[in-house]
Amino acid sequence: MDGQLGYSGENSPVPRLMDCFLELGTPNSPREDSHTENEYTPLKITTVKAGGMMSLAIDSLGALWMWGNCPNKGDAEEFCLASSPSPLPIWDFHGHTVVKVTCGNEHVIALVTYGETFTGGDDNLSCYSWGNNNHGQLGLGDNISRARPSIISAFDRTSSWAVYEISCGAFHTAVLARNEIGETMCWTFGFGENGQLGIGTTNNAYSPEPVESLPREAMLVSIDCGLFHTCVVSDDGCVWSWGMEKGLGLCPDATSQAGDALSPLRIKPSGIDRSPRFVLPIEVGCGAAHTVLVDDRGYKLWAWGRGRSGVLGTGQMEDSFVPCLVTWPPSSGDGGQRAQGVEAEEVVLLQAKLERMERYAGLLHLCLFGKGFDERDLSRLSNDGFDMRRELEELMETSNDGELVRMDAFYRSMHREVKERLMQRRIKGIVKDCLASLAIGDRSSMG
Repeated sequence: MDGQLGYSGENSPVPRLMDCFLELGTPNSPREDSHTENEYTPLKITTVKAGGMMSLAIDSLGALWMWGNCPNKGDAEEFCLASSPSPLPIWDFHGHTVVKVTCGNEHVIALVTYGETFTGGDDNLSCYSWGNNNHGQLGLGDNISRARPSIISAFDRTSSWAVYEISCGAFHTAVLARNEIGETMCWTFGFGENGQLGIGTTNNAYSPEPVESLPREAMLVSIDCGLFHTCVVSDDGCVWSWGMEKGLGLCPDATSQAGDALSPLRIKPSGIDRSPRFVLPIEVGCGAAHTVLVDDRGYKLWAWGRGRSGVLGTGQMEDSFVPCLVTWPPSSGDGGQRAQGVEAEEVVLLQAKLERMERYAGLLHLCLFGKGFDERDLSRLSNDGFDMRRELEELMETSNDGELVRMDAFYRSMHREVKERLMQRRIKGIVKDCLASLAIGDRSSMG
């Protein structure tokens, strides 16, 4: 009804083809009647985004299209939302390339090249915003809505921070930016009543604010926003979330009476005997009140939050306050899904145990042989097992004088530390026995 489907008419329960994408000219070069349809090259869509009552698309030429409730100006030059049933090009970016776009309920954020083409990297991108700004979600320093794109001054060409990832919640915005020395930072602005900005308060922010409580050494790779929560992922397997607890399951550790998290909280894989980090998370996605994480280079999915309608993909309809494995890839029948879910859990447990065993074996190998464990060392093992004495003798036989001196110093140091540890334990035992004897003597004298 508001044009968000990209064509005139009523709602459609089935997909319909949108045939309105033709090659762009310029704002002042309308299509002539003498042109035949064959003279226009059909465009290829490379990216689509949807939010609230609007839809957006980036085509193969880097142009941005919008339809549905589009930001506009009314008769009195006041901001309004005008319904467009067909995709309209955003001519403000003509001559530039739109690289990424995202939108909230009524606002849009886009990354656009300084020049005409995108050459890769994020150091030549500007961050633009427009639409409803009643909560400061445009990051322009005020709450005045904009009908046309405006550059966010915190991330203009003079800034030391270059934005490379963008996401919008219902009324807030979160971006990832990188500085000149390669450090990454999450910045948020807009509506903050539920803590979705992660800055420790429930206040709105009209300009980008850094989420200071995230580790500065973390290399952030993915971010997404739900309606009222935000989630970010680092390349070393750490995941943080903040905002409304109903979408995150943060109530036990939340810092406000409402159960909302005002600052980032670590999200860890669930279950006993599980690593505190995810394996290799690559992307996070947030729904209205749930979160999905792509892990292990795409071979594993985790989900948590509100579970209505089976949105978590765990085979159940219940909410989950901790990450649970999604039954992926799916199998036919409910019984098959449950069985595969159990198998996936067992595989994860075995992987975690194997990782710890590998770390222990590597440390032991380093202590004994003065070098890290290498998979090539496995070829020396016979079917009869591993002969530690023989390995040590062979190592000493093939070592040079310097290596033998180093090994001698290492074992002398280890022997000294072991003797000191044994002496400490003996002293503690003697002190404990003396205290016990004194206590018995005191009770006897009182009697």
